[in-house]
Amino acid sequence: MKYLTFLIVFLCCVRGFSQEKNYAIVIHGGAGNFNSENFSKKQYSEYYNTLNDVLFAGDSLLRSGANAIDVVTACIVLMENSPLFNAGKGAVMNEEGNFELDASIMDGKTLKAGAITGTGVIKNPITAALAVMEDGTHVMLSGHGAEVFAKQKNIECVDQSYFLTHETQNRYQLLKKDGKGTVGAVVLDAYGNLAAGTSTGGMMMKRYGRIGDSPVIGAGTYADNNWCAVSCTGHGEYFIRFVAAYDVVALMKYSGLTVEKASAEVIRKIGEAGGTGGLIVVDKTGNIAMPFNTTSMFRGYVNSKGIKNIQF
Repeated sequence: MKYLTFLIVFLCCVRGFSQEKNYAIVIHGGAGNFNSENFSKKQYSEYYNTLNDVLFAGDSLLRSGANAIDVVTACIVLMENSPLFNAGKGAVMNEEGNFELDASIMDGKTLKAGAITGTGVIKNPITAALAVMEDGTHVMLSGHGAEVFAKQKNIECVDQSYFLTHETQNRYQLLKKDGKGTVGAVVLDAYGNLAAGTSTGGMMMKRYGRIGDSPVIGAGTYADNNWCAVSCTGHGEYFIRFVAAYDVVALMKYSGLTVEKASAEVIRKIGEAGGTGGLIVVDKTGNIAMPFNTTSMFRGYVNSKGIKNIQF
């Protein structure tokens, strides 16, 4: 968090950067069958204010000239640090009562990507995924190997008790399957670069060793400067089968669909197969799409025109 705070303060002081440049950021906090009208005023405010704070931080960074990868990382770190979402601090438990966290990130300019999966001690999984990408030797590291790598890169690790919240413990005991969701961010920066990132604790009561779509490049995360950046949330097995994140790009690239039509088509196909979830997308010109087939999805965006929208 010290690094994040310094980055925001420093970039807000940058001089000479043109604020005329086009940029956009979209975030999600998971899709599910919940109704925000049933939230208490306190609960509603907590979710709204957290999403608003993340968008404010991302907007501040982009206005100051930050690149897309750094903004994606910073925004996901903020959501990982919140117990409201199924990522980082709010991660859910597997069937053995332990935590297995996943994350991935991709740079649309270089098509470099990094991912970690099945880790239980990395405080902010997205920072480890970024380190894998920047190291460049591999794309995905899992379990103990990912944790050893993170420690070698001086990424903060914690005891598993850090992830245990009162709500998570109650949900585990009651075997509930709805509620908090995966987090993600997609960004178009002022230089025309795209990036996407996704972080999750997986499915509540998942089988030990299960891996969903979030750390899988092409399924849960994808970015290509020529087309768009995508982050998915939902029933990961279906998003893997349909290579959902890349399929949005493929439909734009080979079928000439707009970002709105391409993303809607992907969710339609997943829904017809029995899968549930949603995704967020921003294309190379700043067009945004946030389709889902569940009751709702925590989502929001802000762009260089000052247009902001938060929904759930």
